[in-house]
Amino acid sequence: MAYTTIDDPTIYFNTKLYTGTGSSNALTGINFQPDWVWIKRRNSAGGHMLTDVIRGVTKTIITNENGAEQTFSNGLTAFGSDGFTVGSEDGFNKASDTFVAWNWKAGGSASSNSNGSITSSVSANTTAGFSIGTYNGSGSDNTVGHGLGVAPDMIFVKCKSTAHDWVVYHSALGNAKILTLNASTAAQSATGWQSTSPTSSVFSIDNAANSLNQSGQSFVFYAMASKKGYSKFGSYTGNGNADGTFVYTGFKPAWVLYKKSSGTENWFLHDNKRQGFNPDNELLFADLSNAEGTVNRIDLLSNGFKARTSDGGINGSGATYIYMAFAESPFVTSTGIPTTAR
Repeated sequence: MAYTTIDDPTIYFNTKLYTGTGSSNALTGINFQPDWVWIKRRNSAGGHMLTDVIRGVTKTIITNENGAEQTFSNGLTAFGSDGFTVGSEDGFNKASDTFVAWNWKAGGSASSNSNGSITSSVSANTTAGFSIGTYNGSGSDNTVGHGLGVAPDMIFVKCKSTAHDWVVYHSALGNAKILTLNASTAAQSATGWQSTSPTSSVFSIDNAANSLNQSGQSFVFYAMASKKGYSKFGSYTGNGNADGTFVYTGFKPAWVLYKKSSGTENWFLHDNKRQGFNPDNELLFADLSNAEGTVNRIDLLSNGFKARTSDGGINGSGATYIYMAFAESPFVTSTGIPTTAR
């Protein structure tokens, strides 16, 4: 099967840095109308605030908590053609605080998807390999349509109507393991996916997995598949050296999330805007509310990323890690033009 390189990843993913104003604040320069916005305060502690086009503006779930969806009437208040607007809520726009917003393009308004035994509502972008969906749990073995047209490599599921942990599927771990986005725990053996890998149309959820399928509760998922020149989902083994493991992605990363799957460590998150040059690629923790850290851990290169420490969070000797990465630019474009590392 031929895969077309995405030459301009910024039309599907982009990072926006801004300073809070404490009042209505229209942010532009995203390069598209975002369907999923993930906002984090940088200079002090604050939750990771996630809003998407299906659940709607003012509806937020938080990656570092297991709580139900919350309504912030002055949180993210509008999606715009080139960005979004935030109100006066501190976690989105506290005056003089610094923020980062990561933005993805899905498929706009949701459509009904009946590919699974549970009907889902899905906003899918098959070109970028990204979909957002919602469904209602039944407490029985079920399948859920994801709309990607290819098997997803990573799926995040969160119950939005009551408190349950985030559940994460990663293709490198297989269909009998889960990770928890709001916790630092290692990958756990579980039957949540019915020990069945996702297909090009559906993913499976188990009858006993309340955090995926509790009867009478509603859920949101974010499903992603690797796309050449744009996104990559994989695993690597640490070498325990300051001259750390290199991970080939086939593009210059704009955003990298990684997690030690063989043991307890946080979910580490970097992007190319904070500060955005090697070796100063600032870190945040998807499972913690901590302010931005400045420890030098990673280089973002023209064709992947490289650990610059023996720290167990990124490069423990013999430890295994999973990652997801989105591109700033492909290593080689569809016309054969190479990019260069900073």
